[in-house]
Amino acid sequence: MISLTSPVETRAHRWPAGLKLGALCLCSTGLFGLPGIGWNAAALALVLGLYALPGPVFLRAGLASLRVVLPFVAILLAWHALTGDLPQGVAITLRMVALVALANLVTMTTPLEDMVALIHRLTAPLRRLGLRTAALELAIPLVIRFTPVLVARAETLAEAWRARSRRRPGWQLVLPLTLQALDDADHVGEALRARGGAPISLDTED
Repeated sequence: MISLTSPVETRAHRWPAGLKLGALCLCSTGLFGLPGIGWNAAALALVLGLYALPGPVFLRAGLASLRVVLPFVAILLAWHALTGDLPQGVAITLRMVALVALANLVTMTTPLEDMVALIHRLTAPLRRLGLRTAALELAIPLVIRFTPVLVARAETLAEAWRARSRRRPGWQLVLPLTLQALDDADHVGEALRARGGAPISLDTED
């Protein structure tokens, strides 16, 4: 999941988060059973059609957020080309992009508070076993929230690199991006401590 909730209101925003995640699991399982390039290309086209249904603004936002998978697409295609199995690599790449796009579609149409509430319900059996799930319930929303932030930071660093060099940005961005991520983590930790720290339990009423 690589995107925050879309500002464009859609019908899917009103669907239960559990229903959307359940459908995501079923669709993801089904995608792994699709053979060849044709079926996987058709599946990706169907997913992109779902992005287009709410309108051009939603479509552009969704496609922009999927740019993060482009390096992985290039690596997969290059590897399978070198190993002499390019058709299989194309099928795998189409399947991967479709899976990421489906997951991103769920996060774009699911408010973060709904996702947190769903995680709280799903971890109820663990709490009945005496396990503390507060850290998990806090960590998952933080990952969802900060993944697009880190992607935006990486794009900003890449733009700054291109403004100063004719060479394409590469591994040189890893260190400054890592330092920025650590700095963000420190600020989040300080904010949590200022508010009393992470709760021992996020239980309300099961």
